[in-house]
Amino acid sequence: MRIVLYTHSLISDWNHGNAHFLRGVLRDLEARGHETLALEPEDSWSRAHLVAERGEAAIAQFAQDFPELTVATYGPDFDHAEALDRADVVIVHEWTEPALVERLGRLRRAGAGFTLCFHDTHHRAVSAEAEIGGLALDDYDLILAFGDTLRERYLARGWADRVHTWHEAADLRLFSPLPANGPRQDLIWVGNWGDGERARELYTFLTEPAARRGLSGTVRGVRYPDEALAKLAASGLRYGGSIANAEVPAAFARHRMTVHIPRRPYVEALPGIPTIRVFEALACGIPLISAPWDDAEGLFRQGDFIRVRTGGEMARAMSALRDDTAFADELARRGRETIESRHSCTHRVDELLAILSRLGSARTRQALPQTELL
Repeated sequence: MRIVLYTHSLISDWNHGNAHFLRGVLRDLEARGHETLALEPEDSWSRAHLVAERGEAAIAQFAQDFPELTVATYGPDFDHAEALDRADVVIVHEWTEPALVERLGRLRRAGAGFTLCFHDTHHRAVSAEAEIGGLALDDYDLILAFGDTLRERYLARGWADRVHTWHEAADLRLFSPLPANGPRQDLIWVGNWGDGERARELYTFLTEPAARRGLSGTVRGVRYPDEALAKLAASGLRYGGSIANAEVPAAFARHRMTVHIPRRPYVEALPGIPTIRVFEALACGIPLISAPWDDAEGLFRQGDFIRVRTGGEMARAMSALRDDTAFADELARRGRETIESRHSCTHRVDELLAILSRLGSARTRQALPQTELL
């Protein structure tokens, strides 16, 4: 099949975690013999920030890290109909401009033979409901939502009636345990500040317990305000700035543990949806401690990571992982085992192809290799 993906950016993961999963999905599709193309706007803010911070060399580094991926950019004069002429499946990510979302729907309504999917991996359905509710999705064949609660919101609001849960997952071609290659520090957290959606939680579950236990460690991410940087410095954790996703497995290997601190909209309104970093960290075999979060869909087993409710419990868990190597190793083993058994990009591609085999257009079903329909 030929699969075309519209994304804010595949090249840049600067404050853009969606790129992680989408890269992994396209890589797996390519490995199975499918033809993929990612289309991204030429003026995406993530790519602009990436180049401003790291220069054009970052674009070349993407090509080196992901040589099997093909990306093209589009501007105002781009011919979308021509680009999609041979497509069997078109997946449109929810950061795509609303006018283009509608335009692609009109192509489908006019008789385009591809299956048209809308892919939602954000909390805007609750935090910016009018934006998502205002999208023209009537001509889309199906919606891919990255959690049951998000799927249910689409159905309850009447935004679509063919909505399927399609969780994110780890790209095991990239995320795997690596040797430390030298002394390890205690703690790493990889995450962006965002819009202050978890400021209180970062202090309660990261800086304060790390300072209380005297942990060494590193924080990587972008958009941290001066107040947050000051609290990091006071805690003893080093702020390392942005990090390319391809470099994260090596960064995990240089530390003994990591933490999951979800953004508030997921905790309060969209339970059951973890961030991509949970999948990636467990895939790398690093022990993980999670701040309060409801695994409403049972994605993980008891013992895949440590669950805490308070800052005090977080501090005690950090000490346990630092001081008990056997316990930390067993936690890491179980977490990796769960990812390998159910939460890789390969699993998600299996799920996608199964959905397309049932609900895809006639062109899509005909293009699916019979071995993938078994």
